[in-house]
Amino acid sequence: MKVLFNADDFGLTKGITDGIIKSHLHGVVQSTTMMMNGRAVDYAVQQAKKLPNLNVGVHLVLTWGKPISNSVSGLLDRDGYFKYTNTFREMEPPDPDDVEKEWRAQIEAFLQKGLPLHHIDSHHHIHGWEPLNETVRKLATEYGVPVRRVDSLQSHPGILLTDKLWLDFYGDGVGENVFDELKKIDAPSVEVMTHPAFVDKELKAVSSYAEKRQEELNILCRLKVPDWVELADSE
Repeated sequence: MKVLFNADDFGLTKGITDGIIKSHLHGVVQSTTMMMNGRAVDYAVQQAKKLPNLNVGVHLVLTWGKPISNSVSGLLDRDGYFKYTNTFREMEPPDPDDVEKEWRAQIEAFLQKGLPLHHIDSHHHIHGWEPLNETVRKLATEYGVPVRRVDSLQSHPGILLTDKLWLDFYGDGVGENVFDELKKIDAPSVEVMTHPAFVDKELKAVSSYAEKRQEELNILCRLKVPDWVELADSE
């Protein structure tokens, strides 16, 4: 089985970025995805350029912070922040043209930093929202990169990063039995979503998921890879 440990939220804060870097250098994390409207993007880019074996993609955002592009007022609240939240499925879908404009701007902003684009996923898995599926497929095809697997895109396996996505390494599911659980999955390839970080005031100010990130970091740096696992993208 090929297993890809991906760390979300690269560039959101310095503590998150440093946690991801440690989990790569001293743990099992092989890739990460960057929030281009995060608070530590420039720092994350500088660090990523020192780490040629860390694959970096874009963590498309529609549910946190402010946009990269202009003239997407339909996506925003009156204060200029994205109006969508992690309960977006209960909200009226956005104009796909506005979403494409903003997500294209986020991808282009990433590419302008001089990093190769590894893959695409999204904050709160909003790229799996059915009204945005066509937009996601269009961007993945145009930029020639795979997308994190979500159920709504399973009929398009050619653009998916892995055959399965394992979300249980999160919250109460964080533990050292990762490989025991993965062994139960019947699939050639699996992505494990992770959120390692050093917890600081800045992290607590931007995310309700804070203390568990330090626990994730500690475990990701202790895991021993069994011989039946091939870490994806490893040499």
